[in-house]
Amino acid sequence: MIIYFLRHADAEDFSGNDFERKLTPKGHDQAERVGNFCDKYSITPEVFLTSPLVRARQTAEIVGKKTGVTPVIADWLACGMTPATLIEKLQPLATKSSVLLVGHEPDLSTAVSHLLGLPEPGNFPIRKASLTAIDAPWLEKGSGALEFSIPPKLL
Repeated sequence: MIIYFLRHADAEDFSGNDFERKLTPKGHDQAERVGNFCDKYSITPEVFLTSPLVRARQTAEIVGKKTGVTPVIADWLACGMTPATLIEKLQPLATKSSVLLVGHEPDLSTAVSHLLGLPEPGNFPIRKASLTAIDAPWLEKGSGALEFSIPPKLL
């Protein structure tokens, strides 16, 4: 399975309610670029899951319009996801060819580092609106292979 990890695009500064932070104009532009990239290179995930937080949902909705795949809210992608949770939740989807996940840091870098077998989660930081693809034929530590990781300015 190819797992696409997409960190939400640029969002408003923290203002008391982290759940409700919306994308900035820059964030909208970043999400559009991710969507255009996915469209150009025929990245159409079989399953598209997003964190319930507003900034992640907005990112997913913009990308979803370009890919033609409607994102589904997955509460487990909210801030605090662990590699164990990722593996548990993706296990029932193991027969799918691809899954796109929109989430947060440091959760995504921790998950990617786990799948790649890196010693420290900080070894693979994921920037806002970066798209990372991991080929993970087995959902276990060290089983993944990096296909690509592209920051938004290169999309």
